[in-house]
Amino acid sequence: MFVFLSVPLKSISVQLHVRDHVASVHSSLQYVNEEDRPLEAMFVFPLPADAAICHFSAKIGEQEIVAEARDQYDDAVSSGQQAFLLEESDESSDVFRLSVGCLSPGQNASITIVYVIELSIQVDHALRFCLPAVLNPRYTPADFENKTKRSVPEVSSACVIPYTLSLSVDVRSSDRISRLESSCPLDPLEFLDAQHTHAMVNLSAGHRFDKDVELLLYYENTHRSTAVVEAGAAAAQSGSLMGDPALMISLYPEFPAEVMSSLASQREFVFLVDRSGSMSWKMHHGKGAQKRIESARDTLLLLLKSLPMGCYFNIYGFGSCFECFFPQSVVYSEVTMEEALRRVKSMSADMGGTEILQPLKHIYSQPCYPDHPRQLFVFTDGEVWNTKEVLDLVKSQTFSHRCFSFGIGEGASTALVTGMAREGSGHAQFITGTDRMQPKVRSASLRFALQPAVDDISVDWTVPEGVMVDMLSPPISALFQGQRALIYAQIKGQVKASSGETEGAVTVKYRLKDQPVTNQLQFTLKPKEDTGLTIHRLAARSVIRSLELQEQAGRASGVENIRSRIVELSVQAGVSSVHTAFISVNKDSKQTVKGPLLQRRVPTGLMFGGSAAYGAPMPINCIVFGAPMNMCVEPEPRMDPLLRLVSLQKAAGCWELNAALADVFGKTEDEVTNHRPAQVDGSVWATVLALIWLRAYKLDQRVEWQFVAMKAASWVRSQKREMTLIHSFSAAVHVLTVVGREFFFVCVCVCKLQGLF
Repeated sequence: MFVFLSVPLKSISVQLHVRDHVASVHSSLQYVNEEDRPLEAMFVFPLPADAAICHFSAKIGEQEIVAEARDQYDDAVSSGQQAFLLEESDESSDVFRLSVGCLSPGQNASITIVYVIELSIQVDHALRFCLPAVLNPRYTPADFENKTKRSVPEVSSACVIPYTLSLSVDVRSSDRISRLESSCPLDPLEFLDAQHTHAMVNLSAGHRFDKDVELLLYYENTHRSTAVVEAGAAAAQSGSLMGDPALMISLYPEFPAEVMSSLASQREFVFLVDRSGSMSWKMHHGKGAQKRIESARDTLLLLLKSLPMGCYFNIYGFGSCFECFFPQSVVYSEVTMEEALRRVKSMSADMGGTEILQPLKHIYSQPCYPDHPRQLFVFTDGEVWNTKEVLDLVKSQTFSHRCFSFGIGEGASTALVTGMAREGSGHAQFITGTDRMQPKVRSASLRFALQPAVDDISVDWTVPEGVMVDMLSPPISALFQGQRALIYAQIKGQVKASSGETEGAVTVKYRLKDQPVTNQLQFTLKPKEDTGLTIHRLAARSVIRSLELQEQAGRASGVENIRSRIVELSVQAGVSSVHTAFISVNKDSKQTVKGPLLQRRVPTGLMFGGSAAYGAPMPINCIVFGAPMNMCVEPEPRMDPLLRLVSLQKAAGCWELNAALADVFGKTEDEVTNHRPAQVDGSVWATVLALIWLRAYKLDQRVEWQFVAMKAASWVRSQKREMTLIHSFSAAVHVLTVVGREFFFVCVCVCKLQGLF
């Protein structure tokens, strides 16, 4: 445990500039050496995995700092020169280390870091930006070395972060801005034009940077395909990535309505749940925070109850070893669902470290069921040491499954969670516990998993003579209705003056349920001049990430050639990579710093201490089939009424008429039973009541229970003997799930219930 007698980092100031779907983040870190001897300060911090760091500078007084090569940092510090190093972790692209070397007593230093990032689209159409504050220690087995964990101080939850954060946000958009929300207090949003396309807002003063800062930006028309052409750098060589115009396509595929009218039920669903010791930690620092394992259990309950009849499923838990509920995936039935739910309720964070690689290998070794495409759901706080190895494994199996990942709690590794979904052609979600989006997040991935898989994706370009488009993004491997796909490209050549053409088009073709589908988007070739090379750098980052994965896997011949290409592109574009670092050395200082050099580590918003939380060591590479789980669980608070209702639903979609169901409604069993028409079956009556209750009292959480209601409505319609007796009910249920006319449904059913609700 480190003792922080004097921490040199005093404040962080962030300026966020949003332009449509991308953001540029300018961070300034102020250091002061308050000790009587020179020191080196080390600050390990998280950044979004998809961020492209494009600027790093240091300023001491008015002295100019000169950038140097990576290996000169240690030489400069050892010789008494002032040096500054920013480098990416070798194992995880969302962890960086900043070293501030040789600060003289009483000296101030200002560090500026700039990065650009794509804003992710949420299920409620918001654009999400997260400024991560929490860095969870990455678990490492005893027989492995890990630089990231070794360089991260282990800080107890009682440690007070000794620096503050200020944040200003400037938003400009071609679309009208509706609103901006945050997980932290904000000053009022100020619109700077009559069209509401330019706005500013500040984080309220005095914020301690001890939790992630999440911003949710709403435009009026987020879900529409767009194209942006950005001019190249005037000083860059023509024909290079930075010298030519760059193109970013934001594509929202339009699936035919007849194809999407029914979601597929023939699937195999495999759920992989992190049960390492860190999953016993709280989701966040606020009051009433759930444990991470509790959030994972709640999410798994909803997903299990929402599965369609006729599918296969299995559940794995992992830590230092792993276990599975069934030796192989089983048919989803009342018996298998109840057995799974019984064991889900007893799941604890009692399996040691976070070793996800071996259970993934076991899952991939299992044969797939014919005509039941495998959908893998992963729940984890992302505290692994071998992120790149895991991603390479997922990518190698991309043609056998789709991977949907859930990051549980603040500080979940974005590199792992988003990387698994990207390489597994799936979708990533983050659940922090404070997020009002949590219910929608839980069901979004299932909705995507039930969509039919898209095959034979191709991208074609139509451009004037003399122009060529070179696609920089990896080939598109997955498309989902309602989810954005990004394409980066380099535009080479020039339009011939005689042609007069100034527009191009991109055509994306694919097959959906064996039907050919074509989506096309036209765009102007006239580039924007004032975008600060943001799109160029994001495109370069995309290429570098693909090359790094190739290098890690060793798939391509000549790893050294790949490394050379990474370094060349990183230097050319001015963005970070695993093989390059930003170094500044103060060569203008005429006096070397003398005296013993102290080292101070700056505390990050770490979650609840260190490796002891992972529990006792457990054997690696062990597997247990159907082993009994730890039943010594602490008493839990009363379950949320919605979760209680969902937990009572049968696999087929119906409910039983009993006291437990009546208790959810706040009624006695007699009150519920006495209103049942004599000719109507008890299960049918109970199911109709459940649907009414969901519509009347949980309408704001509809996204969370939509698949539960679909199963229930389908079951009611299948009860043909009852149809003539409850035709008004079944018609109302049909309206509920298909048309959604709330008032019609509630009015009809309330009349039938004779005032029960």
